[in-house]
Amino acid sequence: MIMIANFTSYLPFKKQDLIKALLLLFFSFLLTSCQSKAVPLEFAPDGKIVQEAITLQLEQRLNPLSEQLKTTKPRLNINNINVQKIDPVTIGDLASYHLTGTYNLKLILPRQEIKQTKNNFDIYLQRQAEGKTWRLLSKDNKTSTEESSWRSYLIKL
Repeated sequence: MIMIANFTSYLPFKKQDLIKALLLLFFSFLLTSCQSKAVPLEFAPDGKIVQEAITLQLEQRLNPLSEQLKTTKPRLNINNINVQKIDPVTIGDLASYHLTGTYNLKLILPRQEIKQTKNNFDIYLQRQAEGKTWRLLSKDNKTSTEESSWRSYLIKL
């Protein structure tokens, strides 16, 4: 104790100031390390947004096929959406959600209806900064040497 007391007498500041500075440094480190960039599940998309996102994703696949075959575009009826997993992620510094699950589909064609059950879906949804709109994200897969980027499509409600 004598050695510490002698050492502190050579410091240009008081022992109390050193303790306060160390405590301040410790608590500021503690506060910054406790901050999380986790995306809260409370803001995850509701069922209507998920349904519209699945519809948009299917239309992006079916519309070019209909144009190529020169047929009318089918109407889509999606129901019984079962979200099995929601993973909150951050993409482009915005809250996003990776959702997987199943849904039932009815394709309504001019002469027939086709029903499919338990189709799988795997979508990424992103809430925009204002919190008013949602976007469907899809990876733009490039060659393995380049990083993949994301394309986004507005979900209209």
